Amino acid sequence: MAESSPKRREGGEGLFAPVSVARASSAIAGQIRTAIVTGQLGQGDRLPPERELAEQFGVSRVTVRDALRGLEAMGLIDVRVGARGGAFVTVPSGSVVGQTMADMMMMQALTPEDIAEARLMVELGTVTLACARATEEDLSRLRELCERSERELEARTYGPELSWDFHALLALAAHNGAIEGMTSSFRGTLSMHALRVREPRQRAHAQTVAEHKQILDALERRDAEAARHGMADHLLRGTKLDKRAAPLLDWWRTRDVRTSQRSASSRRAK
Repeated sequence: MAESSPKRREGGEGLFAPVSVARASSAIAGQIRTAIVTGQLGQGDRLPPERELAEQFGVSRVTVRDALRGLEAMGLIDVRVGARGGAFVTVPSGSVVGQTMADMMMMQALTPEDIAEARLMVELGTVTLACARATEEDLSRLRELCERSERELEARTYGPELSWDFHALLALAAHNGAIEGMTSSFRGTLSMHALRVREPRQRAHAQTVAEHKQILDALERRDAEAARHGMADHLLRGTKLDKRAAPLLDWWRTRDVRTSQRSASSRRAK
């Protein structure tokens, strides 16, 4: 596939304007980021060479290089070396988001409880969307993973990656790119494992597999209420967050009961 390049402005002008502020590398990164966000640069586009960028911005190649390093750290570009190398526009992955949040936790700007509550909010909504949108292919992938998890559990080879994969497939079943991105950040240091009270590993894994199967059963029935309850129980198990999460869960459950009552009344009226 041919590499695409950013379009030039009318009159042969470059895509970027010279910068003259003290923190030139930040200004350069800001212009390139704006071009990406506004669609002037798309995924896979290759930025002009450092020499050409330095000319457009009116700075040295060292300053351009600093700006590109910053954009690469943000996950907005991928810098490749070699004859076909260069700086290519990419899409930030969940790992970039996750690392940022992990750094915030290390600096005590976020607590593990904040992360757990955020996961609860996201994933209660995720299972609701998945109940409405999951295709048979989505459900089949989840079933296959649950079956594999049971085999791995029996062989005592079950690992946290299988749990992460379940939540990732659930996000795919919601058919919302933003949810997929957020869910992919809940891996590694942002997983629930660090929050759980110490449990015998095999018993904890067995509970996880059983809870995943319960959530899947609810999805297959298109029972959003049961899926939410199952997800809440799954995420809160062993975290000592029940009290903090209780008002939220009470609100959800009260809403679920009222919705069920209205649905039953509607069916009787018909």
